[in-house]
Amino acid sequence: MRAARFYLDALLAPNTRIELPVDVAHHAVRVLRLRNDEPVVLFNGQGGEWRARLSIEGKKVIAIIETFDAVERESDLPITLVQSWIATEKLDWLIEKSVELGVHSIVLAPAQRSVIRITGDRLAKRLERLRDLVIAACAQCGRNRVPHIAASASFEGALRAGLVGGAMGLLLEPNASSSALSSMTDLGNRRITLAVGPEGGFNADELALAADAGYSAYRLGPRVLRAETAGLAALAALQAIAGAL
Repeated sequence: MRAARFYLDALLAPNTRIELPVDVAHHAVRVLRLRNDEPVVLFNGQGGEWRARLSIEGKKVIAIIETFDAVERESDLPITLVQSWIATEKLDWLIEKSVELGVHSIVLAPAQRSVIRITGDRLAKRLERLRDLVIAACAQCGRNRVPHIAASASFEGALRAGLVGGAMGLLLEPNASSSALSSMTDLGNRRITLAVGPEGGFNADELALAADAGYSAYRLGPRVLRAETAGLAALAALQAIAGAL
């Protein structure tokens, strides 16, 4: 049975002891029912993981760190997902699964047909919740580096930022006339930025904006996928093409 994994925002080192934060300790002892001296794995998002054992000392739960393993489980194909805002439950699911599929970073952006509009304090709280989902997904799937997630004030800003550093810009559009994602070959380890629309898709102005910014429109196939499915299907397809799934 695989040891439980926990994220700690802390410096970690072999042959040290660290007290687990209250929420992590509660999850370990009350939810997972871990007991004294059980093995666990710790990671802090900086790469690699630490093997440790639990020491339950009254109300405190201590991790006794034993060894470091430099294992990496990141994809060689760094993909940034520019995802238009979609309904809350759909977005939560999409974020979790995109992390499992190896996404490198996520940028949320407003689109004309987005059903969700979030600003100010609500946006900050929403991003905090989504970052927690990203970390939980990393713990579940074995990733030791935590993908960055942020929100852009505009769709255009997200598109242009996605091409910084020479990334290849791809935009999903079910009506793309000639380019199917399955036609792509030899991606190597080139950076890719993938733009996905909201429930109603991109409008004509947004498609033109993306083309002007340097994005190429691709379709996935003959069927129209939902907003929460399209990006995941594209991520899986690109990773498979690159042999990095």
